[in-house]
Amino acid sequence: MLTNVLFFLLTGTTLSVLLWTCVELFRTQEDPLGDRLEELQSRALVVAQRTARRKTSGRGLDRILVLVGQVPGGEDWLHETERLLSRAGIRRKSALAIYVILTLLFLLVMSALMLWVERGNPATSVLIGLLVALLLGFLLPKMVLQRMVKRYRSKLQEALPDTVDLLGIVLGTGLALDQAMMRVSEEMEYIYPELAGEFATVVMQVRAGQERTTAFTQFVRRTGIEDIKSLAAMIVQSEKFGTSLGQALKVYADALRNRRRLRAEAAVGKAGIKMLFPIVIFILPVLFVITLVPGLLSVLQDLKILGGGR
Repeated sequence: MLTNVLFFLLTGTTLSVLLWTCVELFRTQEDPLGDRLEELQSRALVVAQRTARRKTSGRGLDRILVLVGQVPGGEDWLHETERLLSRAGIRRKSALAIYVILTLLFLLVMSALMLWVERGNPATSVLIGLLVALLLGFLLPKMVLQRMVKRYRSKLQEALPDTVDLLGIVLGTGLALDQAMMRVSEEMEYIYPELAGEFATVVMQVRAGQERTTAFTQFVRRTGIEDIKSLAAMIVQSEKFGTSLGQALKVYADALRNRRRLRAEAAVGKAGIKMLFPIVIFILPVLFVITLVPGLLSVLQDLKILGGGR
């Protein structure tokens, strides 16, 4: 009885902390300008300096990162996770630490549930169950994060044609590139907030003294999208050689629209194949039951009447 009470208390506490960390990770930022400036300052340091800072001055949530970084392979996992968080659009200063806490809590929940399920079984079965729980507890958060990265990249790709077209129009009015990008960011803030935020980040990095080439290179690394890489290369080359950027952006926007239409047509073409399995598994059996069962019942009833008449 005492074991059950302790188990439920541990599970409830873990779920409560898990819920709190989720809220802290995904809540709306109240000071976007300050967060962008903090991001700029943090990204100005190299990876070695960032690692040394974690090891020497770990405070608060950073202590967890220090402990995880001391585990063999932990530092590489932290770097990979930070890169995925950045590509998912989650760039808060404490995002990495909160994600690590979420993962560790999920590992504890999965292990506790597996111990509860495997209670009374042999030690070999319990050990295998724990290994499965640890594997799932480590892989599932990463799969969710990769799904978030894919969704964020999809939003950026969908917003890119209209945003590039608007950027070309604004440049045609005589504004400079930085002013045009900031104006486009303000206009697209409520329609395509993801790409508007990325444009604002690039502009603030340039205004803070960073070279435009470096700012666009970091833009490409944050997103990992080939279309944005082509856009950045076009803007950098146009600035370097002094060519007209407005007309080039207009042509590039048309090409992006064609790619978006081709992606939509490909998705429509795949829809029929994707619907085949649900139809075969769920719809056809129900259809067979609806069409055949009444006839079979009628036949059985007729046979029963005939058998009774004899």
